[in-house]
Amino acid sequence: MFRRLLIPLILVLALGTAPARAAAANWGAPGPYATAVEVGAVNTLYYPRDIAGSDRRHPVIVWGNGTGGAPLVYRDLLLQWASHGFIVSAANTPMSNLGISMRAGIDALTRRDADPSSIFHGKVDLTRIGASGHSQGGAAAIVVGADSRVDSVLPIQPGPLADIDDVHGPAFLMAGQNDSIVWPALVKAFYNDADHIPAIYGEVRGADHFTVVGDPGPFAAPTTAWWRFQLMDDPQARALFYGPDCGICVDRGTWSDVRRNALVPR
Repeated sequence: MFRRLLIPLILVLALGTAPARAAAANWGAPGPYATAVEVGAVNTLYYPRDIAGSDRRHPVIVWGNGTGGAPLVYRDLLLQWASHGFIVSAANTPMSNLGISMRAGIDALTRRDADPSSIFHGKVDLTRIGASGHSQGGAAAIVVGADSRVDSVLPIQPGPLADIDDVHGPAFLMAGQNDSIVWPALVKAFYNDADHIPAIYGEVRGADHFTVVGDPGPFAAPTTAWWRFQLMDDPQARALFYGPDCGICVDRGTWSDVRRNALVPR
């Protein structure tokens, strides 16, 4: 009897089923797509390299930089998202608060999706769009979240010049425990005001305002999981945020404070 049970177990391990399941939950690891970068006049695109031959449409994330920043500063994070199958349109402007270039990025991808000569022709999922950014760009993500085309927002340490009352989709608001520029209390204020949408507040333990710059470190995994949940309906990623024992709710190594409002499914 023991031998009959042992042989199937050995076959499962040999075929890699168990490691594949573990790898799928490692949201901080690169995804299955090789990536490419296209620098334009208004926006820089980070996307799956072989998108022209893809058999699917790819969701969109529009990005806003912190004050004085450029997409290159956040390259590692944006490529991480692209490796998981997203088209990231990062505004080139160092002053992104109004979200003008981020909205222009959606417009440009709409045109390219319709252009038979473009590598993006028929490959852009314009029904799945998220907005994110850091610092001033985090505020811009909230501003752009009022656009009817945007389904969800992920503001990272957002500046104060935005009104979350206009956002209509779920929000994941990230703060840094040791941020002395955008204090956690300022991000909590957005969260507290977001009582009309499902909203989550996550405070990254030990993070300062520039932890996400360059190597995104502890920001890579939860942000990737958020987009896989919101824009790809990934059930494993959903479990990090929703449900009675959500992953971020019990992970005290990564998070110094996690809050979920009454509209987040339990």
